[in-house]
Amino acid sequence: MLVNLEVYVMAEIPSNVVLAEKFAKIFDGFSIGSNDLTQLTLWIDSDSAIISDLFNDQNEAGKEMIASMISKAKDGGVNIGLCGQGPSDFPEFAKFLVEQGIDSISFNPDALLKRMENISQAESHLLVKT
Repeated sequence: MLVNLEVYVMAEIPSNVVLAEKFAKIFDGFSIGSNDLTQLTLWIDSDSAIISDLFNDQNEAGKEMIASMISKAKDGGVNIGLCGQGPSDFPEFAKFLVEQGIDSISFNPDALLKRMENISQAESHLLVKT
């Protein structure tokens, strides 16, 4: 029996983004853990009552890391997805991901309808541009 197992690596730490070209030669794809990647990029604990208000999925540095990871995956010819709450909560973040060329977005079941709406809106903006 032939099994077509694909192996993906999580991109939750900045070093995985930096070395993505090398990992793209080894793995079948990537999954960006946007919350962890943003926390580690900003060095902010989003669970801390003291500094959690500084955490923001829309932070420019976090978005640059995500955009870089998507670009490197595309250049390496591998799939790239994202797991995180941001695309459900922020339509502009879903739009950003679609514009960058993300292949897939996973989510919690309770966010299904809202995320589908956000992604549909983001994709419709792309259709208008072409």
